[in-house]
Amino acid sequence: MQLAHRMSLLGTESAFVVLARAEALKRQGKDIISLGIGQPDFPTPPHIVEAAAKALRDGHHGYTPANGILPLREAVAADIEKRRSVAVHPDRIVVVPGGKVTMFFAIVMFGEPGAEIMYPDPGFPIYESVIRFTGATPVAMPLYEKNDFSFSADEVLAKVTSRTRLIIVNSPANPTGGAVPKAELDQLVAGLERHPHVAIMSDEIYDRIVYDGRGHASLLAYESIRDRLIVLNGWSKTYAMTGWRLGYGVWPQGLVEHATRLAVNDHSCVNAATQWAGKAALEGPQDAVDRMVAAFDERRRVIHQELNALPGVGCVKPAGAFYAFANVAKTGQSARALETKFLEDGGVATVAGTSFGTHGEGFIRFSYANSVENIREAMHRIRRVLGN
Repeated sequence: MQLAHRMSLLGTESAFVVLARAEALKRQGKDIISLGIGQPDFPTPPHIVEAAAKALRDGHHGYTPANGILPLREAVAADIEKRRSVAVHPDRIVVVPGGKVTMFFAIVMFGEPGAEIMYPDPGFPIYESVIRFTGATPVAMPLYEKNDFSFSADEVLAKVTSRTRLIIVNSPANPTGGAVPKAELDQLVAGLERHPHVAIMSDEIYDRIVYDGRGHASLLAYESIRDRLIVLNGWSKTYAMTGWRLGYGVWPQGLVEHATRLAVNDHSCVNAATQWAGKAALEGPQDAVDRMVAAFDERRRVIHQELNALPGVGCVKPAGAFYAFANVAKTGQSARALETKFLEDGGVATVAGTSFGTHGEGFIRFSYANSVENIREAMHRIRRVLGN
């Protein structure tokens, strides 16, 4: 068999590789604490599960519109208006099976040989992977620890060329837990007004998981770029629904037809019962979300303190999501070597910063989607590994 050359360009998401290695060690009888995979360790709230079961009992077993059922798109639009004070017509919303699909569609629309797409580094690895898959040139937007893992708007704007098609922004961010300050977004948007040929994709999947009273700064608030802004969001993180595979994109009117056509070619539609569950999540009680975020906040404080107490390790306090991106450069070991040692010698699954881009060297990502007890035990084990 002769595969297309572009298949060799696809990368992967190393967190799943680490998860597989951790599970293999567990099967061998080893005790593993997982601080690697990025998913809430909470169950989906019962009223959401019941909504899916009811949908099945009520006979919602067939195809749905490719862009999603209208009641769900209306619920998304109402949620955006309630939380962002921005009116979005339901017809601009395309429901898809998970956040990655919006990301994939956006990059495929704009990526081709000769084009440039800018992405955060360190950043979610699928950004760069899909950019390369399309034949476009990936252009890294460095995120700086000294800026609490925000980018410099001036630096980003200086990299825009006539070939730039798309800029990807992710805030709050995976893997760093950083959030871009509103002032930096203001500056970026003002600068992009001079570059009307550039589209923007804002990955806001962690928008409800923010701390210290910090409100989420959504790019939807900027009217001047709405005609070229794609917003990625979904249910996986906020409602502990990673396995349900449900997300959505808010698309400019001129791109909705293209996104819908990609959906028809790719997956036809999202399964019906999950869409009714998504509607119940948005319209139902939000107390489970509040409790989950409060628990993450407690864990964030614990892991931040514990990491900064380790020899040769430092960590800025995360502003959002549920990741701590710890600087391990002073240990004198590479991120990949430490990832392996922490797992094999300490029984703690983590992800090397290099899994998220070249600027991730010298860092390790810790997911604190685990109990305080397990986090403290994991830090005890890592201290022992570093001591050895």
